[in-house]
Amino acid sequence: MPLNIESNLSPELDRLAYAVIGAAIEVHKHLGPGFLENVYEVALCHELELRSIKYERQKPIRVAYKTIEIDGQRLDLIIEGVMIVELKTVDTIAPIHEAQLLSYIKSAKIPLGLIINFKVTLLKKGGIKRMVL
Repeated sequence: MPLNIESNLSPELDRLAYAVIGAAIEVHKHLGPGFLENVYEVALCHELELRSIKYERQKPIRVAYKTIEIDGQRLDLIIEGVMIVELKTVDTIAPIHEAQLLSYIKSAKIPLGLIINFKVTLLKKGGIKRMVL
């Protein structure tokens, strides 16, 4: 399955993505850059609750390999069962972060993923990467 950054998502999934991004912007507006990922994760979960968006935090997934499934992988957030959110506090979203999210999307069979990097001055500029299968 090829990666498509600008796929035609359902209107509901697209609205959900924008709602999650809005929640992340709100967190970043209040906290700014400089904290560990866990701080942003807790704050974002609180913001999602305030917006009545359902999520699962640190959700374990199994990775298929030939005839076995491997435990030990965790996703930062799964939003309403249809979106993965990976949180970062890095200087720049690197290709390895994109590859990581793509692997998660494929393993979890979830159509949409966001990388949200809180270590930026303005979240809207370079802090969000959206990936769709």
